Amino acid sequence: MRTFIRLFKHWSETSLVIKICVGLVFGAVLGILVPEWKGISILGELFVSALKAIAPILVAILVASSIAKANGGLGQRFRVLIACYMASTFIAAICAAACSFLFPVTLRLENAVHTNAPEDLDDIFSNLITNMVSNPLMSITSANYIGILFWAIFVGLALKKCASQQTIDVVSDLAQATSKVVQWVIQFAPFGILGLVFTSVSEGGLSIFSTYGNLVLLLVGCMLTNTLIFIPLLSFLVIRKNPYPLLFTCLKDSGLNALITRSSAANIPINMQLCRKLNLDEDFYSVSIPLGATINMDGAAVTITVMTLAVANTLGIEVSFSAAVLLCIIATFGACGASGVAGGSLLLIPMACSFIGIGNDIAMQAVAVGFIIGVIQDSVETALNSSGDVFFTATAEYYDRKKSQGARG
Repeated sequence: MRTFIRLFKHWSETSLVIKICVGLVFGAVLGILVPEWKGISILGELFVSALKAIAPILVAILVASSIAKANGGLGQRFRVLIACYMASTFIAAICAAACSFLFPVTLRLENAVHTNAPEDLDDIFSNLITNMVSNPLMSITSANYIGILFWAIFVGLALKKCASQQTIDVVSDLAQATSKVVQWVIQFAPFGILGLVFTSVSEGGLSIFSTYGNLVLLLVGCMLTNTLIFIPLLSFLVIRKNPYPLLFTCLKDSGLNALITRSSAANIPINMQLCRKLNLDEDFYSVSIPLGATINMDGAAVTITVMTLAVANTLGIEVSFSAAVLLCIIATFGACGASGVAGGSLLLIPMACSFIGIGNDIAMQAVAVGFIIGVIQDSVETALNSSGDVFFTATAEYYDRKKSQGARG
């Protein structure tokens, strides 16, 4: 019994990142050696389900509490943050277009696939507005973060204007209690990661590399180029400070988990915990992180651009420079409306294809290809998107601190 207690204590004191890596290795090994042990998969399903269940409640309470307690001074940070989110997404689309011209790939377009997808930007913005004003309780139960943010901000403003300090303190205590629940859930991450990796290895295998290897390499290469070069450059231009220590911390503590869960929504609690670890302002990050999970979509912009130009290459369509720039703009705004579910960015490919004259039936075949390689494409995309939420949140706050110190000096 004492041995078990010592082992449990040692496990509890071990770094969460190390425990996640252990879970990742064990999951991969079990997936190769005993793929028939399907019961292991339930560990991953339970972990992701728990995160998805608590995340909307956490966001709603934290945002309302933060707005109610806020004393002003967040406006400059949000202006910098949103500028970084949008600029990085557009740069990601430009990078994807340039790489697609330098290293063109083609697809195997055979059987068309029929599904519902947005046809143009009007549909995207219409969906965003509709989701924004949807029933607040339905927004929480369906994890509609646009609606959650919209109503939580209004509730926070109402509390700030009408509620007593005692009521605001109660809401703040409730936010802290919810955050504590999230911390407890996150402690089970190693077992969840084990189950998720087991599922991917036992079911997916490595066959996709032989069929769509060039496409996978192009997508992942564009995403990594944007993450390791252009995003740090953008941050450096804002804060004039070496951004790589912060970037690698975000990739390690946020990106690794998102790589496995493939869900920006499920990674919101992880990101908030990382922001707390970085000593960022809770009033700021409690809004910026769910906002980033909605509109900071660099990986989605890469996927939309690369897949659209791959279809054009397959059909022998020459895309002019001006058309490519327009495509990048469309991919940027379209990515902001991408669904938070796995493969959400793929459903925007037909919309982008329509702007260069490619019909829906052909475009939907590219969507099918995207789902085939989704175990890699969507994993990397989510990891880079989600880690970028924390990275730019910290960048905006560091910029604000620097400006404040300069003003005092």
